[in-house]
Amino acid sequence: MQKIIVSVINDLATDQRVHKVCTTLTNMNYDVTLIGRKLPSSLPLKRNYKTIRMKLVFKKKFLFYVEYSIRLFFKLLFLKKDVLLSNDLDTLLPNYLISKLFSKQLVYDSHELFTEIPELIDRPRIQKVWLSIEKYIFPKLKNVYTVNDTIASFYKNKYKVDVKVIRNIAPKLTDKTIDLAFADKVKGNQKMLILQGTGINMDRGAEEAIKMMQYLDGVILYIIGGGDIFAELKALVFNLKLEKKVIIKSKMSYTELIEYTKRADLGLSLDKATNLNYEFSLPNKVFDYIQAQTPLLVSNRKEVAKLVTENKIGLVIDHFEPEKMADTVNKMFSDKIQYQFWKENLVIASEKYNWETESEKLKAVFEKIS
Repeated sequence: MQKIIVSVINDLATDQRVHKVCTTLTNMNYDVTLIGRKLPSSLPLKRNYKTIRMKLVFKKKFLFYVEYSIRLFFKLLFLKKDVLLSNDLDTLLPNYLISKLFSKQLVYDSHELFTEIPELIDRPRIQKVWLSIEKYIFPKLKNVYTVNDTIASFYKNKYKVDVKVIRNIAPKLTDKTIDLAFADKVKGNQKMLILQGTGINMDRGAEEAIKMMQYLDGVILYIIGGGDIFAELKALVFNLKLEKKVIIKSKMSYTELIEYTKRADLGLSLDKATNLNYEFSLPNKVFDYIQAQTPLLVSNRKEVAKLVTENKIGLVIDHFEPEKMADTVNKMFSDKIQYQFWKENLVIASEKYNWETESEKLKAVFEKIS
């Protein structure tokens, strides 16, 4: 049985893409070990593959990445391996070095345009370091895939490397029943909006979603997950006296999260065009909404808008004005015929977009190198 070492810098409990990949590889009879991070707030982990969770001294900024890279290098150095799977640029350098030292196959999964994330846009010297790593390694890679066509085209044009597309699609939701008692507890007789994700950071529309609630009656907003601005979001809710209309909940297991998603009447994805990473993004929450058959209200980012428009499963907005956003929400709920049309299309979309189908592309990548 071939041993594959998968590495990611994220908290393993909440990285659904990596979990789906590891589960698929395990089902392909790989001996999988997943290396990642453990935070003080990390949830318990029970997986059908081996995991290594590292507690880091540094929690953020450049020293955090340096510490992780060094520790990952030595983990990879002493573990038995046949194939290495690197997730995102922040794990690529140690994986590349080990692949060369031991002449092992390296597969690279680029979850985003890492060098264009907002945390680097305002830090040009640090951004230059990451760009240097990417420019040195990427052209040498033989097995690369990413999350959508736009990012794949970007890398193909920049580095002249073949980049496959394996989207971050949710698994089929087999239990679509609604627990009425839980639904009553969560939202009562109100309409429910949801904004979910572990990367709810600046410029992802959360502030505007909260401010929008000032202009909505009979509607409750759930923000579930984590991110760099969660403390600021909680303060904003308090300052606007919206505690009864906006509920902010910390990261939870996917099983628990999807129960909230199923009960939502509208799913939000409101990234702004402040950087290429957001412009090109196709967040996994969009596919969670599809599996939960929850109509979508999304900002006009290239991949997300295309998905919603082509499948007719919600509306795309071009602005971030809270009062106008509230007006759009009211119109979506008041037009019951249109709303039912979106719901019916979501049934079709949920059969079209699911991990069971998408994972065939992943299998093809690894069957080629076995």
